[in-house]
Amino acid sequence: MSGLLSDRTLMITGASKGIGKATALLCAEQGADLVLIARNKSLLDELKTEISSKNSGKIYVFACDISKEEQVAEVFKQLNSEKILVDCLINNAGVMPVSMLQVTKSETIRNTYETNVFAVINACQVAMKSMMRKRKGSIINVSSIVGVKGHTGNVVYGSSKAAVIGITQSLAKELAPFNIRVNAVAPGFINTEMTRDIDEKIKEKNLNSIGMKRFGTPDDVAKVILFLASDLSEYVTGQVIGVDGGMVM
Repeated sequence: MSGLLSDRTLMITGASKGIGKATALLCAEQGADLVLIARNKSLLDELKTEISSKNSGKIYVFACDISKEEQVAEVFKQLNSEKILVDCLINNAGVMPVSMLQVTKSETIRNTYETNVFAVINACQVAMKSMMRKRKGSIINVSSIVGVKGHTGNVVYGSSKAAVIGITQSLAKELAPFNIRVNAVAPGFINTEMTRDIDEKIKEKNLNSIGMKRFGTPDDVAKVILFLASDLSEYVTGQVIGVDGGMVM
């Protein structure tokens, strides 16, 4: 099947659910081969079966904790051994601790940065090597509107996602001469498992701040990622695109 992503291989971290899963389903429809990474192998296998029933692209799944540098290195080692080159890296995996700073444990801070920041840098560092040789590629980092504007109870999460924006914009400058684009999406309040357990009063407050008066869906974010992964955005780099329904304007 021809599509916007035919003959391209996309790597998606945190692919087993939420935004990552929606992105995998949408990009498969557009002809992409997929490298899907998450910690839960059974969920990845279920997703692979679902995608394969509708699309003909190749799908590779890896159970991997992206905060562990050695595990990520092993994934790329296996891909290289099979001569599979990643054309587009989508750094989606992340954690979202919610607590006031005065009661936040140092372990929570460390774990958040290992997943949301250090893992993004590491994945970019490894994936960009083959992109530089080909002089083409796209890296898409999933930040958050909290990383743009901040939010009470989100000092650790918000600062980690602000760091993702800094990574994106600096790396975009570094890789532009190689025709490699680096962009970020900054989702607002998206209905996923990550936000499902948030207190109803907080949800209502957030809903009232959204111009479109609805929470976002994983598909809303996946469509913007598809745009950034495809040649429709071939002259777009270093950008942070909010997907928040008018929550921040």
